[in-house]
Amino acid sequence: MKKITLFLFTILSMMSLAQQKTTGVIDFSSNYSGVLLLDNNTSTVTLTLSGPNDRWFALQFGSFEGGMVEGNDVVYWNNTTLVDAVHNGVGIAPSSDSSNDWVLISNQNNIPVAGRRTLVFSRAFETGDVNDYTFNFLDNTIDLAWARSSTASFTLANHNPSNRDVLVDTPLNLLGVEDFSLEASKVFPNPSQGNFTIQTKTFLNEVNIYTQTGVFVKSIEVENNNENVDFNITGLQTGIYLIELINDTQKSWKKIIVN
Repeated sequence: MKKITLFLFTILSMMSLAQQKTTGVIDFSSNYSGVLLLDNNTSTVTLTLSGPNDRWFALQFGSFEGGMVEGNDVVYWNNTTLVDAVHNGVGIAPSSDSSNDWVLISNQNNIPVAGRRTLVFSRAFETGDVNDYTFNFLDNTIDLAWARSSTASFTLANHNPSNRDVLVDTPLNLLGVEDFSLEASKVFPNPSQGNFTIQTKTFLNEVNIYTQTGVFVKSIEVENNNENVDFNITGLQTGIYLIELINDTQKSWKKIIVN
């Protein structure tokens, strides 16, 4: 009976810990970082942003490829609040939502790091606003796009390419339970000009590469069931490709971008 009780206690403890998923710390650039935390118990997402406190920073959630998508949910810090808005396209300021669903949790100067600020905001997975992105706890990845001002300013304006980026298939990992599945594999850098690395916590037998429309491109046999695999597909047209990861018991798909 003691063994059964201990077993049940362990399982229940793991289930309790597994009710949260996080991206971990994301380095958007040399000066900016952030964390997304999804809590399935409360159906809320918490966003932590840290960076220079003298300029705007914008972040978009969803599923996309080359940059922020017109018509999609975007948030940006304007030195007063995290504005809940809709992206209107290049060169056009976002439109603020009629209601701001992000609630301020914390706003702190990063003493003794001068000139930096850490912001913590939270909102429900689903707000009921058609303009807001709906977070799904069952998702194992999320695409993120970010942009920032190139100068000290809170006036939204165009920014050069070095001040924006897209982070495709950012992993959402369970807290307290380490994921050893192929689904938890990471592909980086992504986007890339054709040189990629696949990092897993299990093993790989084979990697198949397809176009976005499902046309087979090439197959890579993995020697010795390695956990980390480097592959090169330079020479292919720029665009989105799908890679199929295979081992003895699992299959998983990842999206990569060749630029």
